[in-house]
This record gives sequence, structure tokens and C-alpha cells, in this order.
Amino acid sequence: MQELQPEYNELRISVPEKFANVFTHFYFAENISDHPVTKKLLPTYQTILLFCFGESASMTTRENTKISVDKCMVSGPVRQAFEYTLPPRTSILVANFKDNAFFRFFGKFSMENKVVTHPDELLEENCFTSVWQQLSEITSPTAQVDHILKFCSLYLKEQDSTGQLLSSFENEHLSAIKVIAEETRQTERNIQRKQKEQFGYSLKEISRYQRFLKAIKIIEEETSKQNPVQWFAIIDECGYYDQSQLIHDFRHFINISPAQYLKFQQDICNPKSK
Repeated sequence: MQELQPEYNELRISVPEKFANVFTHFYFAENISDHPVTKKLLPTYQTILLFCFGESASMTTRENTKISVDKCMVSGPVRQAFEYTLPPRTSILVANFKDNAFFRFFGKFSMENKVVTHPDELLEENCFTSVWQQLSEITSPTAQVDHILKFCSLYLKEQDSTGQLLSSFENEHLSAIKVIAEETRQTERNIQRKQKEQFGYSLKEISRYQRFLKAIKIIEEETSKQNPVQWFAIIDECGYYDQSQLIHDFRHFINISPAQYLKFQQDICNPKSK
């Protein structure tokens, strides 16, 4: 993340080891200026739970659909970039679910045809509105995160064996679906169904995203060293066929070209950055 600024602060908050397979991190941002601030959020392929404090924040999708966030909302998996606007003296706290952790909280739930929803709709009770009220009385972002973690402990279900195997599979040269199907004596179709149901995306989708994310990471590393970006080296290192495929992925995920990403990099938040 960027360094703290006088009028707009953002902070990445890590989680204790106990919750390392539940959340990747929490993200806090606050606008303490007298004017709205708009940022573009890169896709994460994670489901997010967002709490808003102050005036209603807003999100704008690439289709120019604008959503107002009053207290809290859940969205994801976040497949494409979107813009968010924080009004003056407004802050947000975002929980980023890891792998199939969202499924472990809420069970089977399809986000298809829904950009965002209120989390209370998933549990059919007002517990998240109550959590928002409790969080609004806590001034420290890290203390807010601690409060959320204690609350989540009551609802989290254990990860099943198939989910564990899908989460931990790392051999990029082998088919995870085929290997896990053989290991668990299930059909490949059944493993594919569980992957989509529990994680919200297919392995083909996440593989394409990880390739794009690798390209983003290289760009960030080179620009931080003030080195010129070697596009053909990125194409080769990330496994792209050619320059047009690289450009196509940038258009697909963040709706701008690689060159435009360089130009507007300061206005783009990459929650995967360390």
C-alpha cells in the first residue's frame, strides 16, 4: 500500500496466525479531507466484507453501476476492478476472506447477478448491523479488527477435507482437479463443482488472474526502483503469448491498458501488495 498521506490514510492490517486461513488481511482507509476521494481497487478474487463509518461511501462498477454503502455490505469474489469514493470524514474497514472462508461462514450462496448485498440478508438476522454499531464506537482500526475476529469465531465452520486440498494445492504443473479427484476417490466433475461452490470461481479463472497479478507485481517492483518497465520481459516471465494477450488481460481485469496503469498507478489500490 501507499505511505500514509496527510488527508487520505490507508493501512493494511495483518491477522493472527489463528485466522491465517480465514482472512488474508484487513484494509482500512479514511478520508480526513474536506473533499471526496476516489480510488480504483484492483480485483482480488476474494469476497470482501466492508464496514463504512461516516457518510455513505459509494462504489462504481465498470458498467457505471453506482452502489451506495451505508453501514456494511458483502461483495465478491471481486473479479474486476471498481472505483470507490469516500466522502469527507469517512472511513472504511474491509475484511478480505481467504480461499473458501466465506463459504465456511455463510454456506452455499451465489453472488451471481448481485454486485453487493447486505450480510444480514445471508444470515436472516441483524447481527452485522449490530456489529457495525459496536465497531462505530471503537476508534482504533486494529481494535476494530480484534472485535471482528472475536465475533467471527462464533460462526466459522471447519474447512472440509476437499476444501483443504484445494486451498493448499500448489503444483502448477499438475491438474489440481485431477489429482484431488484421484486422492479423494471422487469424480473430477464433483471436485469442479465443489471448487466453484466453495470458492466462487474456477481454477481456470484464478490461474488467469494470478498471471495478471504477477505482471502487476513486476511493474510495481520496477517502478519502485525507478526502472523502465520492460514489457517483453514481463510477457515472457508471466507466460503470455504476446503483447496483445497482456493488454487483453489488463482490459479484462481493470479496464485500462498497461500504459494507462503506469500513468494512474498512484490512484490505484492493490490490496495484494505487501
